[in-house]
Amino acid sequence: MIVITGATGTIGRALAGRLRGHDVLAAVRRPADLPCPYALADLERPETIGALLSPGDRLFLNSSLWPGFAAAHRAVIDLAARAGVAQVVTVSVRGARPGGRLGGGMHGEVDERLRASGVPYAILQPTGFMQNLPGEVRDGRMYGSYGPGPVNYIDARDIADVAAALLTRPAGPGSDHVLTGPESLPHERIAERVGAALGRPVRYVDLPVPEMAAHLERQGMPAPFAADLAALMAETGDGRWATTTTEVEDITGRPPRTLDDFLTDHLTTFATA
Repeated sequence: MIVITGATGTIGRALAGRLRGHDVLAAVRRPADLPCPYALADLERPETIGALLSPGDRLFLNSSLWPGFAAAHRAVIDLAARAGVAQVVTVSVRGARPGGRLGGGMHGEVDERLRASGVPYAILQPTGFMQNLPGEVRDGRMYGSYGPGPVNYIDARDIADVAAALLTRPAGPGSDHVLTGPESLPHERIAERVGAALGRPVRYVDLPVPEMAAHLERQGMPAPFAADLAALMAETGDGRWATTTTEVEDITGRPPRTLDDFLTDHLTTFATA
């Protein structure tokens, strides 16, 4: 059986749809409309996830971030090892490492535990999600501290496709997979592409890190988080997220979706954001 956590999220919901015809069980906090059976369980109570696991199962481990994220995910990994699961596939982030900023640090702690668990694993390390772009367009502007350098984004549907392929083939040894979209673009170009798709101007406004942090605070973000996020934008724009890989095509047999593909499929989302 394939047990999916985070099944109501962007990646998890797409993954559940791609696993039709397989023995799948989604672990969800509350009843949900999903294309597969589900059981009520909660990552904040790791034992409820562990109770769903049996020898030989596959586990897709993924969720949004919260303060207890790293501890909960580490606990689930330990329970999966005790249950004798055949494989854990987890979604991390490119460049994750213990001690890194924000999600990079949390994911780094989880990845470290998984690599040491003795369970066959696949750690997916995507770049930024294209699905987050609509929320960044406000009144014809996108704000950031990325600078002029190219940054990579990937369609979350491609992450789901990779996970589905890995979860339905024989589990191999532990492996890490850096997942990227097919091209990396400066945010000025990204804004131009979004504007062209919408038929109205969209401009990227690049702010120094302190000004971006203040901008995020004015939107209601707590000050420490805003400062770290603005600094992370500047780090991301320094070139470390510019290179692309062939991992999506190598695993799924087809190239990743382009930004233009994503825009065509999500125009309504941008228009109503």
